Parts: sequence; structure tokens; C-alpha cells
Amino acid sequence: MILLVQVMGAVYGLLAVIFGAFGAHALKKRFTDEQLKSFETGVKYQMYHAILLLVLGFNLGFTTTIETSMAYLFIIGTFLFSFSIYALCLSAAKGMKLRFLGPITPVGGLLLVLGWGLLLYFFVKGFV
Repeated sequence: MILLVQVMGAVYGLLAVIFGAFGAHALKKRFTDEQLKSFETGVKYQMYHAILLLVLGFNLGFTTTIETSMAYLFIIGTFLFSFSIYALCLSAAKGMKLRFLGPITPVGGLLLVLGWGLLLYFFVKGFV
């Protein structure tokens, strides 16, 4: 599990840099300001969670259900949140918005919130 978290953190970080550069250069002329802003939000959240996964991967043993669940929530939540934003923006720029992806973004966001909630619980349970 440790290796999975570290690898996913590195993959998400790598892709965030690539997608960020792609958005800033190649897509700048094709996207509206709103699409570009949404795309950048996806990249930011992806990078934030890539860093978080790396920090967790080097500091936790993933021997408890809380630790493992937290990792899966961050990995899956990041994928659903950021990648659905990318797909929505790219499809809208081509004039064929994939509306079925719209509900996926908040589901990804909810998983991220749950992951952060578990992280908070993980820290607080040691004080109670």
C-alpha cells in the first residue's frame, strides 16, 4: 500500500505539471476564460493531493483501516475530481460537452472531503 500511495503521488504530480503546462500554452487559445479557470482548478487540486499522497506515503504505515481508506479516498477522489474537469473542459472546447461527467466532479470532491475528514479524525483520535 505504501508503494501504491507513493507511486500515485508521483504520477499525479507528474501529470499536474504536464497538464498545467498544456493548459497554459496549448489550450490558452482554445479555451474560454471560464474553461481555463476550471482546468487550472483541476490541476491545482491534483497537485495539492499529489503532494499530500507523497507526504502520507512517507509517513504512514497503512496498517489500519483509517490509513488505507484515507489513501483510497484521496487517490480515487483526485482522479474523479480533476480528470472529470479536464474532460468537461476539453469536450466543451470542441463543442460537444460531455454532460454526464458533470455529476462526477462533485462525487470526486466529496471523496476528497471524506479523505480530509479521516485525516483530521486520525490526528484528533490520538488526543481523545
